[in-house]
Amino acid sequence: MAHLLGAEALHLQYPTHTVFESVTIGVNEGDRIGIVGRNGGGKSSLMAMLSGQLQPDAGRVTRRSGVRFGVLDQSDDLSATDTVGYSIVGDQADHEWASDAKIRDVISGLASDLPWDRPVAELSGGQRRRVALAKLLVGEWDLMALDEPTNHLDVEGIAWLAGHLKRRWAKTSGGLLVITHDRWFLDEVCTTTWEVHDGIVEPFEGGYAAYVLQRVERDKHAAAVEAKRQNLMRKELAWLRRGAPARTSKPKFRVEAANQLINDVPPPRDSVELKKMATARLGKDVVDLLGVSVAFDGRTVLNDVTWRIAPGERTGILGANGAGKSTLLGLIAGTVEPTEGRIKRGKTVKVGILDQQFSQLAEIEADRVREVLAREKTVVEVEGKETTPSQLLERLGFSKAHLSSRVGDLSGGQRRRLQLLLVLLSECNVMILDEPSNDVDLDMLAAIEDLLDSWPATLIVVSHDRYLLERATDQQYAILGGSLRHVPGGVDEYLRLRDQQQAPSAAAGSRGESAPLSPSGPNQEKDSGVSGADRRAAQKESSSIERKLEKLQAQVSELDERLAAHDQSDFEGLAAITAERQQVQAQADELENRWLELAEITG
Repeated sequence: MAHLLGAEALHLQYPTHTVFESVTIGVNEGDRIGIVGRNGGGKSSLMAMLSGQLQPDAGRVTRRSGVRFGVLDQSDDLSATDTVGYSIVGDQADHEWASDAKIRDVISGLASDLPWDRPVAELSGGQRRRVALAKLLVGEWDLMALDEPTNHLDVEGIAWLAGHLKRRWAKTSGGLLVITHDRWFLDEVCTTTWEVHDGIVEPFEGGYAAYVLQRVERDKHAAAVEAKRQNLMRKELAWLRRGAPARTSKPKFRVEAANQLINDVPPPRDSVELKKMATARLGKDVVDLLGVSVAFDGRTVLNDVTWRIAPGERTGILGANGAGKSTLLGLIAGTVEPTEGRIKRGKTVKVGILDQQFSQLAEIEADRVREVLAREKTVVEVEGKETTPSQLLERLGFSKAHLSSRVGDLSGGQRRRLQLLLVLLSECNVMILDEPSNDVDLDMLAAIEDLLDSWPATLIVVSHDRYLLERATDQQYAILGGSLRHVPGGVDEYLRLRDQQQAPSAAAGSRGESAPLSPSGPNQEKDSGVSGADRRAAQKESSSIERKLEKLQAQVSELDERLAAHDQSDFEGLAAITAERQQVQAQADELENRWLELAEITG
């Protein structure tokens, strides 16, 4: 593959700490790279160095001659006086940009609801972000770097963006670097993951699921090596038994490997026990919405909604921006009154709300974190054990040094985690989380989900992060046309319903008003000209490859056992077995690559 960009021995240092020691990486044609790591670990600094916006203290970045490099920062360079239309297409005449299918697709996917002539100064932060993203995507680029592109996008917008990026270049051309906390997006778009940590950049093959699998394999391997070292066992064994990393989470043989790694890990939560505990705290009555409708200025937002929320229920709410999700949460919390219908609340209900505005922190901005915790309960029960607020805070990624910080000086992610802690400490039995993943890195998202797994409360979650939504809740409801509808198929079913809902208006082609061509963008590839006969042939070959791979993996396991049992002082014998293992593994790798190619056809 042709080289697009390279970095050699990059060193970056600030007065208080070293960000990167000596990083050497490269980007080739066809690379789709997701960059993950803790907040403050250097992800944005790495992207800034690669794009030329930040000069390293040592090392160099080289770019192939003629490569067009487009960058989306977390801040934009839009002019406040320019209109939405001019910001996206510049001074092109209407007939020029309207005749370009790619530009029409971008506008319908990101800006169809924005008035074309509205000045940028009058846009909200989320609208402005979408205009900046659209401005970038209408351009012609060989390489793009996107820093948090899914911020302010709803579930449909994220699905459209994923589909657009997958279709934008041919499989072996173009390059993409993306920083995001959206784990579904990483899995859907990226074929490689870079983890930024401890001053280095560590590459992993595959998207988020494959990255997690390889991290577990790496950590388990490291623990085994350390145990053997401490017991003076032969260290060479660990090196000889190391296998090729997983390339993807999708093939059956990799799923089986993952199952072996986690076969001793219990389910994320005991739903039956949680419901028992929630019922004990709540009783049988929680909140019932009975024939509720809400209208603002004559416009109906919710129409005849009936929903009986059960104790211990864990529900995710889906809906487009402006569909009425916040209104629904307000009805449950009691901050919004219905225009019609009635709301019945249980006598023991105590609602805790994590909102997007950090309203719980507004009155304590000048207080130190230690002072805030001192006013809360001294002990709270988590997973059947008594835990102090400080221990909970540590579990959410705070160090002892942070206890002396003032609330107003905390970062966005730290404020979000403190806000969640205060909701937990309030001992609410109905918890409402509105976009809880904002400003939170991947490791902290996993820690929050782990904490919620053991919390015996009714949980209502609104989030554009579909991974979190499906991970933390047991069912999903969608607001469609003002009605509340159960979607047993989760986010995928919701996107199909939205696609059907918008189909009648898909032909609208007026400037800036056309409906998104396909909110469920990734599904377009299934109808991209592949005949039924070709798809059946690909499925047949794919099944054959899976059977062969199972046999090859069994051979690799057998050779691993032979290596472990072989006399470790017989280096020639070990070398022969190792060579045989490498040959078998090479065959498996080749078949696996072919399986991935067929997966593009079979979907």
